[in-house]
Amino acid sequence: MKFGLMINEGPYTHQASDSAYQFALAALAKGHEIERVFFYHDGVNNATKLTEPPQDDRHIVNRWSKLGADHGIDLVVCVAAALRRGIREENLAKGFRISGLGQLVESGMQADRLLVFGD
Repeated sequence: MKFGLMINEGPYTHQASDSAYQFALAALAKGHEIERVFFYHDGVNNATKLTEPPQDDRHIVNRWSKLGADHGIDLVVCVAAALRRGIREENLAKGFRISGLGQLVESGMQADRLLVFGD
């Protein structure tokens, strides 16, 4: 099965990003495909390279970057939501790209299921 994921919450204020990441790992382990992860609303904060959690905490941004690189997953950040929060192309962590809502619509059409994490 091919999944598209949409994440609407920031990395350290809500469990949505952690839940989506764990879902993606489990789905990939079962042989499913994650074709795109779309970061929207406060979820765009999952993509900034300016995040520096304490050394003993998980680094959610790096987790997404590695997952995308290891499995060829398209990590898309909504341009309007990102700009509202001061996130520009030069602030993105490795593997993320900025694009528009058309990428979310396309993901919903190409995937068997589009799962939304967060409000």
